Amino acid sequence: MSESTPLLSVRHLSTFFELSGNVKAYALEDVSFDVYPYQTLGLVGESGCGKSTTLMSILRLLPPNAHISGQVLFKGVDLLALSEEEMRAYRWKEIALIFQSAMNALNPVMRVDEQILEAILLHRLLPREQAWQRVQELLDLVGIAPQRGRQYPFQFSGGMRQRAMIAMALACSPSLLFADEPTTALDVMIQAQVLELLKNIQKRLGLAIVLVTHDLGVVAELCDQVVVLYGGKVAEYGSVDAIYNSPQHPYTQKLLEAFPDLHRPTASLASIPGTPPRLTDLPSGCRFEPRCFARLERCRHEPPALREVGEKHYAACHLLEEKENLLE
Repeated sequence: MSESTPLLSVRHLSTFFELSGNVKAYALEDVSFDVYPYQTLGLVGESGCGKSTTLMSILRLLPPNAHISGQVLFKGVDLLALSEEEMRAYRWKEIALIFQSAMNALNPVMRVDEQILEAILLHRLLPREQAWQRVQELLDLVGIAPQRGRQYPFQFSGGMRQRAMIAMALACSPSLLFADEPTTALDVMIQAQVLELLKNIQKRLGLAIVLVTHDLGVVAELCDQVVVLYGGKVAEYGSVDAIYNSPQHPYTQKLLEAFPDLHRPTASLASIPGTPPRLTDLPSGCRFEPRCFARLERCRHEPPALREVGEKHYAACHLLEEKENLLE
């Protein structure tokens, strides 16, 4: 596949959950982005904005009360149009997932190497003897001594458990890796090691990565493209350089102002008053309007469309249109 052709194209992805009492919770609405071979795309935003739901919607791993619509093209195949049996051929083998909490994701009563082996054997990729050899190679790749693989997860530190999860995700040689907050609950030094490991593995194996994180420093270090989500919608989307050097959406601007800047050590950090909207009671206009410092009257009742504000740089804000009109 050409590097100029998206490996994954998400188009108008929407997800809602049917709750009791005929109540609907709209977790995602009209989310679109592309992931290119060998690149890393970051999904950022506050908790509850739809980052993890985006990954789970693409992989179709949501509970039965979830309703997913739109188009998810992976190597030209629409994953949302596949049967469940057909979809299983893509999970783990083509698209793998590093879960947020390694301690909860690993089976506590199985040895670590046996869990990695199971992933290989379930997809019938290799005979058992060759599969064991593959397990040893994977453990070595992520910096775990192969003999430690005979231990149980509780005998591993948090960083080692996360390395084991990375090894398991790579077991079937996927071309796309989803990393859902892979450094959660790890101390700063271990976080740096895990992120460096992901970067080195990507270079060595030629993976594309979608990284979910709250940490804008991690995004600046690892990502090529960034999608800023708010209230289940795309607020801004573009290259790391465009997002960090020329943020166009008020939400993106405040997120960046809330991040410490070593070049301005005495500068006060910004905060965003209020909380993200409830998914069962979303604003009728812009999702960010109740918390926005630059809101217009039309923001209360008219949802803004995602518009191009630069080369492959998009933002959804009425203020941008108003500025354009003034310039004209």
